[in-house]
Amino acid sequence: MKALTYHSAHDVRVETVPDPVLEQPDDIVLRVTATAICGSDLHLYRGKVPGMKSGDILGHEFMGIVEEVGEEVRDLRIGDRVVIPFTISCGDCFFCDRELYAACEQTNPDHGAILNKKNARSGAGMFGYTHLYGGYAGGQAEFVRVPKANTGPLLLPEHLPDETVLFLSDILPTGYQAVLNAGVGPGSSVSIFGAGPVGCMAAACARLLGAEQIYMVDHHPYRLAFAQDAYGVHPINFDKEDDPAEVILAVTHGRGVDATIDAVGFEAKGSVLETTLTNLKLEGSSGKALRQAIAATRRGGTVSVPGVYAGFIHGFLFGDAFDKGLTFKMGQTHVQRYMPELLEFIEQGDLQPHVLISHRMPLSDAAEAYDLFNEKRDECRKVVLTP
Repeated sequence: MKALTYHSAHDVRVETVPDPVLEQPDDIVLRVTATAICGSDLHLYRGKVPGMKSGDILGHEFMGIVEEVGEEVRDLRIGDRVVIPFTISCGDCFFCDRELYAACEQTNPDHGAILNKKNARSGAGMFGYTHLYGGYAGGQAEFVRVPKANTGPLLLPEHLPDETVLFLSDILPTGYQAVLNAGVGPGSSVSIFGAGPVGCMAAACARLLGAEQIYMVDHHPYRLAFAQDAYGVHPINFDKEDDPAEVILAVTHGRGVDATIDAVGFEAKGSVLETTLTNLKLEGSSGKALRQAIAATRRGGTVSVPGVYAGFIHGFLFGDAFDKGLTFKMGQTHVQRYMPELLEFIEQGDLQPHVLISHRMPLSDAAEAYDLFNEKRDECRKVVLTP
C-alpha cells in the first residue's frame, strides 16, 4: 500500500509499505477514505518531538471502511463506515471505566512524555505519534490496523459525507473538551490563543454552548478573518498588538475574561531567550502563550490547555496564577467520550466542522501538503487527504 512516512525533520515521503494485518483478535483493518493533517503533526514534521523513527507512518485523523475484522470484535462488520479516535484505549482499565480514555493504562508500552515519571504508567497509545506513545502506524495511508476496535471506532450514518464527520477523530472533540474544561456557558467571555484548527473548533463549540464574547489571538490575518466571519470572534493580531492580554483587559473593565483557551502549545512564538533555550534543548516548551493566558483571565477564572506541552517551561509565572486563584485544566482529549454527542450536533446542523477545510489533495501529494500547511501558504487552514 501507499503511506506517508517520516524520515527526518521536513522530510516526509509517500512510499510503498507492507499492508497492515490483524495482530490481535480485537483488531480491525480499515481502508482509509479520508485523512487530515493535524497541527500537532507539524510538531513531528519540524522534528520537535523525540521518538520518531525513519519509516514511521504518520497521521492520527482518519476514517474509512472496515475491511477485516478480528474474531473478538463485537459490533463492527466488514463494510461498516467508521471514524477513528486518535487515542487507542482498551475500554476496561481504571481510567477507561471513568471515561478518561486518553489515560488508558493498557495501550502504550513505551515511556510517554512525562519527565518525572517514577513508576507511573504511561497514558494511552496514539496513532502515528512517535514511539513515546506506542509507535503505532498512523492513518495517512491506504490502510491501517486499528487495535482495540471495541472501544472507539464510531459507526457513521450513510447520509453524512466524509468531510462532515472526519474531524470527530481529533480536532472537534479536542476543541469541545477545551471549552468544557474552561467552564464556558451562556453569557461567558473567553479568549482563545491560536486560530488554527483546534482554536477554530474551540470557537465553534464555545458559540454552541452560549459564549457571548470570544477574543481570538493569532498573527495570521487570513486565519483571524476566517474565525471572525465563521464564529464571530473579536480578532487580535499579536504582530500589531504587542500585548494581547492587555488589549483583552482593556475591553473587560480591567478584569479579564472568564476563561482562556491555549490552543497554541509548546511552539508558541516566544522571546529570543526562550527560542534559544528550546533550540539548545535546555527548555521543553515556550511559556509565552501560558503567560498571556494567565494575564488575560480574570480572578477565579479558568485556563484550559488543549495545546501540546512537554518538559519544563521558563517563566511560567505560577505566582500570578496563585494570586488570581486560577483553575487549570488540560491534557489529551478523551475522544471516545465526546464523539457520539458531537455527531448528534453535526446531524442537527449545530456544528459544521467541514467549513474549516481549505485544501483537498490526494494522498500522493501529502509531502507537498505538509509543506503547504507548515508554511501557511495559499491561506491554508486545514488539509484533507484522500487515498
